[in-house]
Amino acid sequence: MNAESTIEAYYEALRTGDSLAAFFCEEPGAVKIGVGEELYGFADIARGLRDQTDRTSAWTVDSQSLRVTERESFAWFSDTVRMEWRDERKLNTYEYDTRWTGTLEYRSQTDSWRFVSIHVSVAVGTDSVEDDLFGEL
Repeated sequence: MNAESTIEAYYEALRTGDSLAAFFCEEPGAVKIGVGEELYGFADIARGLRDQTDRTSAWTVDSQSLRVTERESFAWFSDTVRMEWRDERKLNTYEYDTRWTGTLEYRSQTDSWRFVSIHVSVAVGTDSVEDDLFGEL
């Protein structure tokens, strides 16, 4: 699997509610910054992704412009992704056009690519995204 197919597999796992933590390097320096959270280190990322999977459903993840540059043991990417999901605790559906950037590292021991960092953001001017998503956890 190359870096691009790893990213695409991550999107598919998000859509289907599968575990996402295995896509990340098990390193204390790994970072995942989302629309309303900052997660640092593998343990924090795994917990945050597990919580997200437990409370959400009906994901749409529509990659619109994935660009990946891959070198021997590292890669970086950017994408514009249309996202929609249902928060089962709040009984709300959210949809946003998001921008993704990130880095991956190749792990020869497992012949796989793993995320070292992911940053997901929404365009400036999007109405109270953090309040909508995380105001009342």
